[in-house]
Amino acid sequence: MNSVDDQVAPTRMIFMGEASLTDGFKLIGFETWADPTPEVLEQQLEQLIKQREKAFIILGHTLANCDSDLLKQVRSEGGHIIITQVPALADPENFQCEIDDRLQVLLGGGLQLSQE
Repeated sequence: MNSVDDQVAPTRMIFMGEASLTDGFKLIGFETWADPTPEVLEQQLEQLIKQREKAFIILGHTLANCDSDLLKQVRSEGGHIIITQVPALADPENFQCEIDDRLQVLLGGGLQLSQE
């Protein structure tokens, strides 16, 4: 069977974050990096960009908030690399994602996100 889908490379699913979470992500098919440094994140992003690979990346809280210009660039461009994050395990009540700010701008300043 030779269809268009056979010729398209699959989207890579990647988790980079706290070692305590890697086993769970590995069980559901993610490539995992336990406690990676910001430098490792930069290397992986550079490789994905260079090879034009599609990827869905979930970052741990610490790594998601690192001062990486390349991470900021990928987030702002969108496209073939999608990045999201998981909350800090020690403080799940204080989770705010980058998209929350965008939603507030789109929907008005009165948006209250429920913590149920």
